[in-house]
Amino acid sequence: MAGLGKEYKAGEVVFRQGDKGNCMFVIQDGEVEALVESDGKELRLRKMGPNEFFGEMALFEQEVRTATIRTVKPSRILSIDKKNFLGGIHEDPSLAYRIVQTMSHRIRDLTDRLATHQEPR
Repeated sequence: MAGLGKEYKAGEVVFRQGDKGNCMFVIQDGEVEALVESDGKELRLRKMGPNEFFGEMALFEQEVRTATIRTVKPSRILSIDKKNFLGGIHEDPSLAYRIVQTMSHRIRDLTDRLATHQEPR
């Protein structure tokens, strides 16, 4: 049975760093990587798999995407706009806590890596 999300082939870009965004995404199946481009080089921030989300900052800020998301393998990804996101939080307030918790973890991880000048895992 097909899911609601959009199907992506391996190596396909979901969105690029610098694009305008108005929704977040949830990986239903597959795997993606988050990349940033700096000085003509790609730096991988992280890999993400089923049930993980990305692009959530677009729901909170009217800024451009801070990273490029590219599939590592064939993936099915669901997009969620602000209206549906707020409806989901109304139905399950713990969703907001889980999103903030994940965002906090990502910030801490990046801060730790910057402090020690480590390459991403």
